[in-house]
Amino acid sequence: MRRALSIPILLLLLATSGCRKSSDSGLPIYTGTQLQTNSSRQMFQVKGLVLEVKPREKSVTIKHEEIPGYMPGMTMPFDVRDTNELAGLEAGDPVSFRLTVTDTEGWIDQIRKTGAKTNLLPTSGPFRRVRDVEPLNEGDLLPEYHFTNQLGHAFATTEFKGQALAIEFLFTRCPLPNFCPRMANNFEAAQNSLRAMTNAPVRWHLLTLSFDPEFDTPPVLKAYAENHHYDPARWTFATGDLMDITAIGEQFGLTFWHDETGSLSHNVRTVVIDASGRVQKILIGNQWTPGELVVEMMKAATAK
Repeated sequence: MRRALSIPILLLLLATSGCRKSSDSGLPIYTGTQLQTNSSRQMFQVKGLVLEVKPREKSVTIKHEEIPGYMPGMTMPFDVRDTNELAGLEAGDPVSFRLTVTDTEGWIDQIRKTGAKTNLLPTSGPFRRVRDVEPLNEGDLLPEYHFTNQLGHAFATTEFKGQALAIEFLFTRCPLPNFCPRMANNFEAAQNSLRAMTNAPVRWHLLTLSFDPEFDTPPVLKAYAENHHYDPARWTFATGDLMDITAIGEQFGLTFWHDETGSLSHNVRTVVIDASGRVQKILIGNQWTPGELVVEMMKAATAK
């Protein structure tokens, strides 16, 4: 066994309540709370700390405060639509920004520095026991892991050998549509496509694994699965021992952690395992499409 240190960085300033008029729309924007502009769009004013700036990817990673009524404080990459928003930003800059969320995407703008740059020195925090595992690459055999499905039944990953298997990692409380909801929606779309195809492989399965086992119990996962119209014969939602969830995630480059406030942060990985039980494809990030997953699953089903 070894111990993995979570990645707490700094406590953020809490947003103060207030109200001002938007210069471009005339609608009120409530600092720290929600503005509902219509049934499918929400806007929030948020404060946070810049951890990484990626102009080429139109992305900035920010450790942000809680957004009341929407999501807890987290560390995550946010998309920007205009790279000019990132000009002059550096890791350590405290900022305020506007988060806009629709049913299918989210992005930030109006990024403003709010103070002097902070040194990003790691601080001590809680430890989590993990297994010492080696990274898996394409072509490597997936080790056996044991989890519990949405019905409370135990199963092993080796039970899927002989069929194409896609694995995604998420937690059900994640609200930002670019991340966990997009992954679940993509799996739902891939499931529907494979079920509708006349030339689809006979043996294939989807596995959604939660890395928030304390909250994502089997009943919670079952309700989440039903919300995504899952076919239990084709799609399993699972939880398990946190040490095992951490281990399988780490083997594919997934990282997740609770910071000093208890907020959950993570990156994104999706994996396709072929019928022989070997890693066929590791999809990094959230830009893959259901169609791409379907193609990979059809390839994976024919592997021997």
